[in-house]
Amino acid sequence: MGDDIIEIAVVSRIRQCDPRDNRGPEPKGCQVCEVNHCASHSYGPVVRSGYLIHYILKGKGIYKTDGHIYQLSEGDAFLIRPNTLIYYEADKYHPWTYTWIGFQGIKIEEYLKRTSLLETPYFHYGKDDRVRLCHEKMFEAYNLPENRDLMMNSILYEYLYLLASKFPRKYIPPKEKKITYVEEALRYIENNYAHQVNIRVIADHLNIERTYLYRLFKDITGTSPQEYLLDFRIRRACSLLRDTDLPVSDIARSVGYNDALYFSRLFRQKKGRTPTQYRQEKKTGAHQN
Repeated sequence: MGDDIIEIAVVSRIRQCDPRDNRGPEPKGCQVCEVNHCASHSYGPVVRSGYLIHYILKGKGIYKTDGHIYQLSEGDAFLIRPNTLIYYEADKYHPWTYTWIGFQGIKIEEYLKRTSLLETPYFHYGKDDRVRLCHEKMFEAYNLPENRDLMMNSILYEYLYLLASKFPRKYIPPKEKKITYVEEALRYIENNYAHQVNIRVIADHLNIERTYLYRLFKDITGTSPQEYLLDFRIRRACSLLRDTDLPVSDIARSVGYNDALYFSRLFRQKKGRTPTQYRQEKKTGAHQN
């Protein structure tokens, strides 16, 4: 399975200011506009390269995307998707104040599919402050002198969890749900292959029947869960045999087999040679090259 990589693209906030306010410059990362400018503030039409979520702290405005116009106000938030034409504009008489988070990464779309936001690109969070607090914590993390990427990613995972919990996807097509089960099973195997894993354990983890999981797995991957687990363990063992000098008994335990003789028998069935022979052949080949 792919790495769960997320990158925080940009973090900032925009707030309405009164031109009579003489408190001095805004903190780094803030963009400031006077009331008369905010009243006509708009952005777009434009296409962005990553995902952004704007959270409205007060005021109101409109958001246009995919031929729809959304009237939004305090407590609402809207999602901007990459490569999608968007436009938004502050209300003339009650211009909004908002914060926003931008993010991208190879797993972002998969995570957002767990929410309803790809179907309806706005939501209302009401009186629950956790989303707003995530925006505030993200802004603070953005200004950390070091390790800010770790902190920002941890906050973003929390943020995505809140969205998936509060605004879950309303309908998942049966075929997609089946694929999701198999993907979860694959991920479970690849994360737990070194332990005592079997199809019943995986089915219990997914909260589905063992026979149902077996059928799904076989239909989608062309192999059974047990066979996939064995193949994965043998591939991992091959890597350890090539790249380390660990004893075969240690490698056997590292891939889920306490009995080194049993492991060697399985290895020979799959690779046509013993683990020791495999290691010698690979090392001989490396020296020859």
